[in-house]
Amino acid sequence: MEQHFEAIADGLADRGFAIVNHFLTPAEVSAILQLDSFTNHAASFRKAAIGKNQEKQINEAVRGDYIQWIDKKTASPELLVYLDRLHELALSLNRSLFLSLKDAEIHMTVYPTGTFYKRHLDQFRKDDHRILSVICYLNENWTENDGGQLRLYLEKETLDVQPTAGTLVCFRSDQLEHEVLPARRERLSLTGWMLDRYADLTG
Repeated sequence: MEQHFEAIADGLADRGFAIVNHFLTPAEVSAILQLDSFTNHAASFRKAAIGKNQEKQINEAVRGDYIQWIDKKTASPELLVYLDRLHELALSLNRSLFLSLKDAEIHMTVYPTGTFYKRHLDQFRKDDHRILSVICYLNENWTENDGGQLRLYLEKETLDVQPTAGTLVCFRSDQLEHEVLPARRERLSLTGWMLDRYADLTG
């Protein structure tokens, strides 16, 4: 895993983003997908909103995903594998890039067929505590024809990332605009942010 951490640090330093395969193993992905949270997500996930606090609103013309926040105090062992690995990544990035990462806020994410998330930045205008965006995909046997790519808007080009199982994408929350292209099948991920403060999942 240390090689992954080094590759992420190098990517962030050189380009502002990093993509690594096999951040979660196939067995770890499969275990997460078998959790009731994902198999019965229609009963427990809620429609994702845009904005924060008083500005929060649901707008399906902008984003169409459903989410469930993960509380590390009550998370299942399968999800703790991922949360613990992110914690190790944060410690490594603090050492190599002199960041001040203290915590992460992560949710399970489902994009139903045909949904998307239009171009945006992850850092709020009035809240700059999101330092790094981190997305780990859980889509087994995903093909290019399934759509749902993460499109990164780089300085002179765009880069489309396939949301294949186990792949982690990490990028600067305040700098890199991105969008989720329409998916032709259900699209699953663990999505969140590394923060320079301790997480408050009530906001």
